[in-house]
Order: sequence, then C-alpha cells, then structure tokens
Amino acid sequence: MNPVNPRQFVDDQFPSEFRPLVATTLKTAYRTADLWIASEPAFQIPTVQWNRGRLVSWAVDFGVFKLVESGALPFDYSWEFFARPTGRYLAIRPSHSVVTISQVVDPTKQPRNVVFRANARVSNSPFFNLPEFEEEGRIDGLPHILLTHGHQSLSFSHLCIPDPKHQNGYRYRTKNLLEMPHEIKADGPPPEDTDTDFENLGLLKEDIAKWKKDHGG
Repeated sequence: MNPVNPRQFVDDQFPSEFRPLVATTLKTAYRTADLWIASEPAFQIPTVQWNRGRLVSWAVDFGVFKLVESGALPFDYSWEFFARPTGRYLAIRPSHSVVTISQVVDPTKQPRNVVFRANARVSNSPFFNLPEFEEEGRIDGLPHILLTHGHQSLSFSHLCIPDPKHQNGYRYRTKNLLEMPHEIKADGPPPEDTDTDFENLGLLKEDIAKWKKDHGG
C-alpha cells in the first residue's frame, strides 16, 4: 500500500465542521473542573490543586461522550480497558479509526509512553514507508487519531496522527482547534488540493473495512 496523506485521513475521519464542537466542549470542561474545586470544601487542599488534571480529564471525557451520545458528533464510542486493567478510557470511533484523548504539556510531543498508546501508534504504520515495520502496509488494528489538549491551562488542542516512534512526535497535527473559526460554507466547488491522493485513501479505507469485518468490528 502506498502511504496515505495523514492530513487527508484526519479530514476524512474528523471533518472540520465538527471541530468547533470540540473546542467549546473543552472550554466548558475546564470551567467545570474549576467550579468543582471552588465549590467543594474537600477539594481545598494542595493535593487536589496539584492533581487538577484528573478532574479536567473526567470533565473532558464526559463532555466528549455527551457529544457522541447526543449525535452532535456522528461517531460511535466505547469504554476500553487499559493494557493493564486498572481502569478504562474513552475511545471515539469514526468510520475507519479510533480517537483517544490525552492531556499533554507540550503540543509537539506525544503523551507518556504507556502500553495501550504504544500499541495504538503501531496501528498507524500504513501511513509510513518505514523498513523497520515488517509486512509494511498490512492493517493490524484501526488507525489511531489523538485528540490532545493543554494540561494546566487550556491554551491548545489538536487532532494528531502519532508517529509509530514515540520520540518522533506526530506524523501530522492540525492547527490549534481553539483558534478555529466556525466553518462558513462557501459557494461553488472547493479549492483544488494538490497534496492529496484520494485513491490511496480509498484503498486504505477498503483495507480497514476488510480488517474490521474479519475481526468482528
């Protein structure tokens, strides 16, 4: 399989018209976490202040889950166990990928290198021409898109394609979703995009659909 343009894949799986919903949900989740802390006396201790990120994470999961459950985001979802079953995480499921959510300090770097994220990164190997991946182009799991957002303060959010090598960061990262205006529908045909290959994207989606069918997805 020829490598697929990762930007094109993200645009296909998570179209731009839905991204302002994410930005609004994130802003609400951060405000909600701060309200929880301010209104609950049991939270008025340093350990809670230092672990505010956990409350933010729960509020973000709830907000994104409600977007999907309400149909505002036209995707499926599941609650998946971590590789070591110490809890579950929210997996959003567009037609041919899985989207997970992570807080990160640095928007250019991948989150902490834990097992379930490492497994998900390797599923992105069809995007690459990397000789160290055997049977290059073979679908072995759904491609992984990561929705990142700021840690202590909400200053950024991106949809990202993680590189299979953790230290390499991302194969692709959208512009900051928090700075994205609501989409305005333009009249006439869209501008020509010379950096896309819809044939490769179609072939990848056909292979993913076959993999899902073979694995009961």
